[in-house]
Amino acid sequence: MAATAVLTLAAGCTGDSESTDDADAASVIAPGAPGEPARTLSPEEAREVAREGAEPNAADFAFMRMMIDHHEQALVMAELVDDRTADDAVRRLAERVTAAQNGEIAAMEAWLARNAGAAADEDREGDGGHGDHAAGGMPGMATPEQLESLGEAEGVDFDGLFLELMITHHEGAVTMATDALTTGNDGQAQQLANDVLAEQTVEIDRMRAML
Repeated sequence: MAATAVLTLAAGCTGDSESTDDADAASVIAPGAPGEPARTLSPEEAREVAREGAEPNAADFAFMRMMIDHHEQALVMAELVDDRTADDAVRRLAERVTAAQNGEIAAMEAWLARNAGAAADEDREGDGGHGDHAAGGMPGMATPEQLESLGEAEGVDFDGLFLELMITHHEGAVTMATDALTTGNDGQAQQLANDVLAEQTVEIDRMRAML
């Protein structure tokens, strides 16, 4: 069982307040592992250490499970691109989406396996691995009819519909990531939410310019 580090304020115990600046007074001492020296952390670093040690909450698990389903639909849309577009920019966008979201799915599945184990798998298997969200409860998800229309389109018509659906899809992911950052607790889950938020915000701007 991992030991929990105790963080204590180093408030300048010598009593010589004039020789201790504000940064030193606000420093935090983090005891090291057995045989290792203690570390002096800034308040920001101390908060990050505390967050990383926090137990995942329901919001963290919900974000990970839903975002896997959300990313998987983006991959379905991206797979249609090669056969239906003549636009190299759209093709490159689809390649970036595929690479980024495959990587994030792998990271989220690893997080769930590490934190939820068999219970998380049972939850997902109980409803086919999608829950109520795949039926339209997640923001930005394309409807079956929209996906059918995308699969039937070609050329410029395909490009326009693909960009419109993917912009909406990314906007939904940004909403979900923002919610996770507000309500989640686990440091790794928060970092993944930050990654999704940053990456997909940039891509939304890029796709709007392409339209």
